[in-house]
This record gives sequence, structure tokens and C-alpha cells, in this order.
Amino acid sequence: MKIRRALATAVAAAVTAPAVLLSVTPAFADTQPGAQSQTQTQNKQGKPTIKELEKAAAEAQKAYDEAVKARDEAQVTVRKALDELTKDSHPLVAAAKAAEQAAKEAAAAKTTADQAVTDAKAAIAELPETATEEQKTAAATALSEAEATAATAAATKTAADTEAAGAVKAQDDARVAAARAAGAADKALDDALAAKVAADAALAKAKKEAEEEGQDCEPELNLTADVTGLPSTLVAGTTTDFSVRVTNGSKRHMDEIIAYAGVHATDKTGLKDTGKFFRLQWSTKASPKWQNINKHNYIDAVGALKPGARADVKLRLTVDKAAPAGNGVAFIAADFYNEDGSCGGAPGLDMYEFDVKAAGSKPGKPEDAKPAETTKPSTGDTGHKPQGSTSGTPVKTGTDGSLAATGSSSATTSIALAGGAAVLLGAAAVFVVRRRKAGSDA
Repeated sequence: MKIRRALATAVAAAVTAPAVLLSVTPAFADTQPGAQSQTQTQNKQGKPTIKELEKAAAEAQKAYDEAVKARDEAQVTVRKALDELTKDSHPLVAAAKAAEQAAKEAAAAKTTADQAVTDAKAAIAELPETATEEQKTAAATALSEAEATAATAAATKTAADTEAAGAVKAQDDARVAAARAAGAADKALDDALAAKVAADAALAKAKKEAEEEGQDCEPELNLTADVTGLPSTLVAGTTTDFSVRVTNGSKRHMDEIIAYAGVHATDKTGLKDTGKFFRLQWSTKASPKWQNINKHNYIDAVGALKPGARADVKLRLTVDKAAPAGNGVAFIAADFYNEDGSCGGAPGLDMYEFDVKAAGSKPGKPEDAKPAETTKPSTGDTGHKPQGSTSGTPVKTGTDGSLAATGSSSATTSIALAGGAAVLLGAAAVFVVRRRKAGSDA
């Protein structure tokens, strides 16, 4: 039987992930420059390893983050540039206003000069028949001078109009250039996002193929992970230390133990996921420094366990002071891997329910969080069983893998209302264990 553990975080993400991100495939890479030659090279050299794809995905993520930063900076720059272009103190704005004023004055001068020509012509027409030659000559000279002045005014106006149009165009060009810079940053961000989606899809596909082609694992109910010290009530703005004891209650040696720990939470309505306000860290005897739980929620520093042996993992759960009141569940489990390729673990995740109170609240004297019991296949083994009492409102799974309505705590109800039923379904009813594929970690 092939075993898989559906990570709570992965299931939760699947509930809200945009369809476009879930449907993109690595085929996108064929649309990128140089993709064809790169694909041909990969075909000759074989498929890229998971490690190489993880590196590519990390680089794509980094490029996307940088593109987001560049886009944000570009938007700030554009807003500032456009704002400056509305101020009279800006050189282009001042030049445009001056040129427009000069054009206005030139137009007025031309109008005056044209009127002088009109008046000079009228004066000649009104000369009496008795006008002397001197009067006629003076009138003609006045007309000639008026026409010359009008011609100069017309040329000045044309030049001023050209200058004003150029100044206004320079001002408009500056606005267009700023908008184009913002557009280029937006386009770069779109390209980076597309590359990131393609890289993530390629990595996900490779991991799925590795799981499907990897070693089959088997159920092992006698590998247990029991929580102690996790209170049933947490207060926002506080940090809680608790522990997980991993015990090999079987009769076999386990070469490597991988512990799993994750948290899912909602507000009181159960309609809002509040997981972003929680940070989970771990520490072991072999690795005493506190470390953040990785994105897969696995802790790979437990080591080997002989039959009957046990190991403790310290956990630290920090709830941000901005976290709203609500409910939460801590998911705990353990898997094993042996050098001979055998592997396994418990079919589901143990779920420990807790309440969350707003910052500044009094926690009172809460009891330890109780595990919500899940049905697991019987092995007939009389070895070690999970310690700790179960809650009076267990969450069970039916024969078809669905959640059975045998009762629910406030935490379970809220999570279900939030669409977190998918999380519980994946945690309690789906049996999934990671498998190593030769070369995937190379």
C-alpha cells in the first residue's frame, strides 16, 4: 500500500489557491526565450533533479520578490515625478508656462501690427484729392513700415507658438516616460510571476512523480508522537514551550525519524484563517538552537530509534499579539526511513485542539490540550500505544475517508466552517508518507 501524508498546510492552501496557479504546467517554459535549446539540453542530459528544480524555484521566487520591489519603487518614483510635473518650480513646467506666455504676447503684438496695417491702408484711402505729394509719400511710408512690423510680428508669433508647443510636448513626454517606466516594471513583474509559477509547477510535478515512483511505505501505529505541555488556551502576544516525545514502540530498528508538526487556526467565526499569526519553532538535543519549522512542517533532526527507544523534540509556539480570538489545532505525527528502503508511519495526524484569546486576556489555569481521536487501522500489535487521554468530542473518519459527525469541539467546528474541513480530512483520513527517490536529494 502506498502511503502519503497530506500536510495540513498544503491542504489549507489548496482550499484557497487561485485556479490559474494550480493549472499552470512546466510547458510555460517553452514560451520563454531560449527555452527550446534549454529543453533540448535537458532531454540529452536527462531530467533535472528535484534539488535542481528547488534551486530554480528559489531563484524564480527571488526574481519575483525583486520584481515586486522594483515595481513598488517604480510606482513611488512615478507618483513623485507626476506630482513634480504639476508644480511651477519644475523646469519643464516653468519652460512651458514661459513659452506659452511668450506666444500669447507675440499673438497680441501681431494683432496690434495687423491693425496698424489696416489703419495705414485706411489713411491712404481717406487722403483727399488735394493731398500733397509729401502727404501721399508719408502715408505710403507709414503703410510700408506697418506691413514690415506686421511681418516681423507674424514671424515672432510663429516662432513663439513652435517654442510653446515644444515645451508643452516636453512636459507631456516626461509624463509619458514616467508612465512607461511604471508599465515596464509591471510587465517585468508579470513575467517574473509567470516564471515563478512555471518553476513551482515543474517542482511540484517532479515531486509528485518521485512520490509515485518511490518506495512504498507501510502503516506503523507503534511509532508515536505524543504532545505534553501544550495548554488548551493560548493568549495572543505570548510564547508557549511544549514538547513532543517520539517513541519507537515497535520491535524494529528505525534508522531515521522525521517528525511532523503544524498549526492551523481560525478566528471565532471560523471563516478566516489566522495561521499567519502563528510561528512554530523546534529544538532537539542534537540541534539545541531554536529553528523555524520549514515550509513542509518536517523536523529531520530526531535521528535513529532502537526498539523501545524514544526522543524528545522541544517546540515553541509564538502567537502574534495581533492574532484575533479563535480556535486552533496542532497537528503532530512521525515517520521513519530505513537504509534498506523501508519506511512508514502512522496513517493520520494526531490533532491537539486549543482556544486562542485576544492579547491582554487572562488565560486562567488551562489544562493541557487534548488530542482529538482519529480512527486508525488495527495492527493487532500489543506494543506501545499513544499516551494521553482523548477528548470527549473525537473527530473520526468514516469508511469512505470522510469526516464522521460523532461530535466536535469548538476548534473543530470553526476549522470546518472556514473550509478547514479539507485540512482535517487530509490530516485524519488520508495516509501519506514522504518517500525518498534515489537521486532526488543529489
